[in-house]
Amino acid sequence: MTKQTVLTGITTTGTPHIGNYLGAIKPAIEASENSNLSSYFFLADFHALIKCHDPERVARSTREIAATWLALGLDTDKATFYRQTDIPEITELTWILTCMTSKGLMNRSHAYKASVDANRESGKQDDDDVTMGLFSYPILMAADILMFNAGIIPVGKDQIQHIEMARDIAGRFNHTYGTLFHLPEAQVDEQTQLIPGLDGRKMSKSYDNTIPLFASSDELYKLIKQIKTDTKEPGEPKDADNSTIFQLFANFASAAEQSAMRRQFENGIGWGDAKKELFEYLDDYLAAPREEYNRLMTDMAYVEQQLHKGAEKARSYATPFLDQIRIATGIRPLTYQGAAPVQQEQKKEKEQSAEQIAKAEEGRRRAILMQLKPMLDRVEAADDKAAEAKLLITEKEELVATLKKKAKQKAQNELDLLRDELAELLV
Repeated sequence: MTKQTVLTGITTTGTPHIGNYLGAIKPAIEASENSNLSSYFFLADFHALIKCHDPERVARSTREIAATWLALGLDTDKATFYRQTDIPEITELTWILTCMTSKGLMNRSHAYKASVDANRESGKQDDDDVTMGLFSYPILMAADILMFNAGIIPVGKDQIQHIEMARDIAGRFNHTYGTLFHLPEAQVDEQTQLIPGLDGRKMSKSYDNTIPLFASSDELYKLIKQIKTDTKEPGEPKDADNSTIFQLFANFASAAEQSAMRRQFENGIGWGDAKKELFEYLDDYLAAPREEYNRLMTDMAYVEQQLHKGAEKARSYATPFLDQIRIATGIRPLTYQGAAPVQQEQKKEKEQSAEQIAKAEEGRRRAILMQLKPMLDRVEAADDKAAEAKLLITEKEELVATLKKKAKQKAQNELDLLRDELAELLV
């Protein structure tokens, strides 16, 4: 049976916190124990340079993240654990993919659009302080994924668009040079998106509301005491489901332990006592990995050796695969013979199965829907959705009538898809 490849990247710009552990590290390490999966985990230090220009922070974060994953039990014999910058094939593939990627696709990147919007709100030029790293990093992300033909990419909701972009880029390469890349799929775990921080919002470095995973006992207790609560006194029943304390506890505890804590909330446990119980539980849960983490932080030679081991494993796949990619694009030794001409590859494409055609069509449809999302959101936000839908279709029909040739066909395709999506409102 062919194994599915799962790939996760960790940007090296911060200290791992409890939200990182629950949302990414724990499920990734568990998945690496599945013999039906081939797991790739990497330190995305090239990605770190996009927004962070503090070399000490990047270096420190790289050490902390590598030690964290190893301290939590990652078996480097079962998973491929490497540093992005140790795989030169990734940067070469990034350039090849850059030459296949339309600027229009990058213009639609959420991160780039957010920077443009922020500049406009502050009266600046659209591209002020926008680096090419920020603008084109979805291509580097696509190279990270496609270099190992990863099929499953666990991501947060904010990264789904980048997986769709990787699919688009892979599809364009396959159409031009022959099918070498699988089309990756985003895997989103809704539950792990809801890890609350000290202020009740999603735990994030951006909100400065995190609990470092391996904080000392004293620091851990100090942070837990800062968790926001309501004004209910001891003895008054409390709503466990709306309590950050209970939600954090529930993400670590067993079902029986959760039930016992829930009863304490119903019986009016004081907030101070609830925070103390959360601290004692987390402190005990993290004690052993914290000790191993502190040991590893004093033995960077071992950590470095583990990363080199992972890089060797990763390059054993990447190097010959990049050779195939180079040959497909025409970057070949002068004495090379035997490559199938582009015409033969195109003929093979025409002979693809009905299932492959259906997948390609679905990919095209998703790509168009991404572009149409603002229009569909406009209808969804309207008080009279049916009237707004009809108005939108009318506007689009008028636009189609004014266009010519290729632009007209593109707009017509969008119109047809809008009609399908809004069919119930147009009746």
